[in-house]
Amino acid sequence: MKPTQPQRTLVKSISKPRVTLPNHAPGLRIGLFGGSFNPPHEAHRDVSLMAMKRLGLDRVWWLVTPGNPLKDTKGLPPVEERVAAAQALADHPRIDATGFESVIGLKYSCDTITYLRRECPGVRFVWIMGADNLKGFHRWKNWRGIFGLIPIAVMDRGGISLQATSGPAAIHFARARVAESQAMTLADREPPAWVYLHGVKSTLSSTALRAAQKEQL
Repeated sequence: MKPTQPQRTLVKSISKPRVTLPNHAPGLRIGLFGGSFNPPHEAHRDVSLMAMKRLGLDRVWWLVTPGNPLKDTKGLPPVEERVAAAQALADHPRIDATGFESVIGLKYSCDTITYLRRECPGVRFVWIMGADNLKGFHRWKNWRGIFGLIPIAVMDRGGISLQATSGPAAIHFARARVAESQAMTLADREPPAWVYLHGVKSTLSSTALRAAQKEQL
């Protein structure tokens, strides 16, 4: 009778997806500007340039998202295409377009911010968003938690300033609002801290541009 041979169990190794983040280093001030960028437009660039100037940012990352959970994503071009288009339009040495969220399966801003804070220790991140997003920010997943994770810069959008600053999120965190004259200190503040910046009042939107493109077809 042959001795019983030990069984071998084959375990498939599960490798984590390789993520390459844009240039960063401890101490740098980096703005995070998320969106579908479908398509990217000049207002994205203008907002980023103003944020760098008014907030004293070293770089701005355009986070090209897999898709906004609050919007219809049917017909959304692949992330790679949108990243390439965004980087081409940005055409600036301190603006980086990245689609890393799709690589690791992130779709909520709160998870993205948590990930970056863990993976980039010492970097001073600032969340950048338009006033239209502040208006509906209370609909975002864990929106109160986001305010507690990262300083936020809200960029003016033509026609909705009063609506945005009277919305649920702005009212809830009214005491954390920083005077616009102190915007340069935002990246160094402990959250919650947010500032409303006036200047870029462009009404350009990716939605409007897509509609215009359809009309030309």
